[in-house]
Amino acid sequence: MPDNTIEEIKSRLDIVDIVKEYVELNKVGSNMRALCPFHAEKTPSFFVSPSRQTWRCFGGCSEGGDMFDFIMKIEGVEFPEALRILAKKAGVKVEKRDPKKASERQKLYEICELAAKFFQKQLDGSKKGKKAKKYLIDRGISEESIEKWRLGYSPDSWQALSKFLVSKGYERERVIKAGLAIKKEEKDHSYDRFRGRIMFPIAKPSGRVVAFGGRVFEGDEKSAKYLNSPQTPLYDKSKTLYGIDKAKIEMRRRDRCILAEGYTDVIMAHQVGSENVISTSGTALTSGQLNIISRYTQNLLTAFDMDEAGSSATKKGIEAARKLDFNVEVISLPKGKDPADIIKEDPEEWKKALDDFVSVMDFYFQAAFSGRDAENPKDKKKIAKELLPLIKRIPNEIEKSHWAKELSDKLDVDEKAIVNQLKKTKLKNNKKRSNKKSGKTKTKPRKEMLEERILSLIAKNPDKLALIEDYDIFLKSTKEILEAIEKEEDGEVDEKIKEKIDYFSLKPEKGMKNPAEEIKSCIKEVKREKIKKELKDVHKKIKKAEKNKTKKELKKLTERAYKLSKKLQEHNHD
Repeated sequence: MPDNTIEEIKSRLDIVDIVKEYVELNKVGSNMRALCPFHAEKTPSFFVSPSRQTWRCFGGCSEGGDMFDFIMKIEGVEFPEALRILAKKAGVKVEKRDPKKASERQKLYEICELAAKFFQKQLDGSKKGKKAKKYLIDRGISEESIEKWRLGYSPDSWQALSKFLVSKGYERERVIKAGLAIKKEEKDHSYDRFRGRIMFPIAKPSGRVVAFGGRVFEGDEKSAKYLNSPQTPLYDKSKTLYGIDKAKIEMRRRDRCILAEGYTDVIMAHQVGSENVISTSGTALTSGQLNIISRYTQNLLTAFDMDEAGSSATKKGIEAARKLDFNVEVISLPKGKDPADIIKEDPEEWKKALDDFVSVMDFYFQAAFSGRDAENPKDKKKIAKELLPLIKRIPNEIEKSHWAKELSDKLDVDEKAIVNQLKKTKLKNNKKRSNKKSGKTKTKPRKEMLEERILSLIAKNPDKLALIEDYDIFLKSTKEILEAIEKEEDGEVDEKIKEKIDYFSLKPEKGMKNPAEEIKSCIKEVKREKIKKELKDVHKKIKKAEKNKTKKELKKLTERAYKLSKKLQEHNHD
């Protein structure tokens, strides 16, 4: 990105105006002061300097920088996204790598935004829409929340939305591509995906609408209760969290994320002051969603009713979070009740529930024993089968021993029997790559380990991709992932490659102070390893040429070996 574009953005914007959109600033001398949005504090230590166009926290987090640094941190985005946000505010056009694709994405964003406005208008502008609004208010959702969350209604008509969008100049094919219409197989026609439903717009962390959830509130009982947008170039459900755009600042400020199950849970929680609540919108917690949450906090508090909390999908999500160093705790909700139910009945009860959380293991014990007879031998076996693998995964031996004893006490069996069974318990997906003949663990080549390190750093810092000048120095698999990271913002990435990017972006990092310098260092080492590999291959060919007495080939290979040796020496002295 040319420096003059960045400077033009800075010249058109004032950092005070940017920061004021997120925090309340008060004038102190020539500067502005506020409570830091990046950590909890009672005394303001966050300062903005209008003359320098910079900000800094002199309190707990000691963060600081210019307007770009502020947007990156407050929005939890990398530099390219921060650039787009500020460029839009400044009215500066940013050059795209592929204008055609960017234009296509922009049109899809516009379609989703227009659809949200259309649904909102229907809530007050139609007879059935007013019924839908009454239903929401009867559920305990306030008029203010309806407005804040942009709730709407989709008319019970086959093409009401499609006709509206076409009248605004958008092709039906794009309406289908945005996930708002479905193409008929037998004819060249389409019909609206959402009909006769209460509509919940789903947004990215930046606040841009990318999808919708629709809820039936009357009529056909055979219809699915909830209907969500399909996968689109804008919407990837495995990387989307409902409410993240409104919860992200509180998640960071409170250093905690509360995870609920549904749209209404989130809205009702925010309504009573719990503004760090988000939802997976009915899907199991994924690595992509955890990656987004990790931008703001590593503390996760789940708020599912016990029926949902006991499911294997929920446990899988919790285990994924624990593996990624999240501190996970569970709110103990009454069986059969979700946050929305509790808040509607008694908001104070919800506030008490927020303090009544248990450790993950306590939660697992509650779920395993729920609905089972701990005195029945068959149920004892089922409970043990469910809990022993979870106990075995605990790395700390003292903690492991504690939970083994807890299980023996609750099942009223000898602790030795639990310990012996624990030793026999096998964990899934715990196999290491090994040499079948020798039984030894197979070590990855150094070049491969270096490339994985680069992928991990780039996945976490995509704005550093420009440091790599030549993808051809890497293995084919590495090159494929790097190219995918470059294209990811255009939504053109294969699902399997997305999973690989997620894997590298979520790998724990220790002692990483300067990603750019480390990337440069790893690239240098990759180049060295590549030269060494080429030199080794040439030496093998030289031996073969000597054996076959092919003088012409031998001379050519010797010259090649000399050049590679010289190149390696130069590389070693850099």
